[in-house]
Amino acid sequence: MDTRAKDLDAYLAQAAIDADVFALRPDYRALLIAVDGLEPGPSDERSEALLRAAEVSARAALEAAPVDELPRVASWRETYRSFGAKPQRTRNGLEALLRRVESGLPRVNRLTDIYNAVSVAHQLPLGGEDLSRYAGPPRLIRAAGTESFDTTAEGADVIEHPEPGEVVWCDDAGVTCRRWNWRQARRTQLRDDTTSALFIIDVLDPVGDAELSVAAAELIEHLQGLGSGVRVAQRLLRA
Repeated sequence: MDTRAKDLDAYLAQAAIDADVFALRPDYRALLIAVDGLEPGPSDERSEALLRAAEVSARAALEAAPVDELPRVASWRETYRSFGAKPQRTRNGLEALLRRVESGLPRVNRLTDIYNAVSVAHQLPLGGEDLSRYAGPPRLIRAAGTESFDTTAEGADVIEHPEPGEVVWCDDAGVTCRRWNWRQARRTQLRDDTTSALFIIDVLDPVGDAELSVAAAELIEHLQGLGSGVRVAQRLLRA
């Protein structure tokens, strides 16, 4: 193992989830995947093919049931209610993507396209952020309500604060993602020049560990195609 890979493992070893979060959902698991050595690039034929395949898969699932009745979406909607969020107003990351399938998933850049395609194909919330912009390790907590979250409102940069008790991902500088997997901060968002990234796969029942492993392996395989020097580390956090 080279130094960079060891650094990624050491970084992930510091990640943590508060017991208060597991009290809401004892079945919750988070798979963190840290990657560096990525070569940035625009959407290409490969990422386009992944998105098209994900769209086909999702349309087949949505023919059988409305998006909010899909078991993996319904589980997250129930979880949002458990900490006071209204899922009809603030949709979890998976549901938000699935609702865009009919008109077509967004094409952003090949890194974002890959993780969006894996998220939709496996019906798992999956976030991707620029690891170089993190201040300390990621933590999943129930917010005090004083934490800072940088976002935009009506085209202007603003600082918001989560609701007390809201489940948020954060680092030493503030909130990186509100309402578990609803909206990411601007500070750590992936950019066209991102070369190191952190991916978080959020898992609830009825998804099993074997299904999670398949999705993670697929994501990692595609990420390793984004450069000859890509290094990957992963860590599963659970109660």
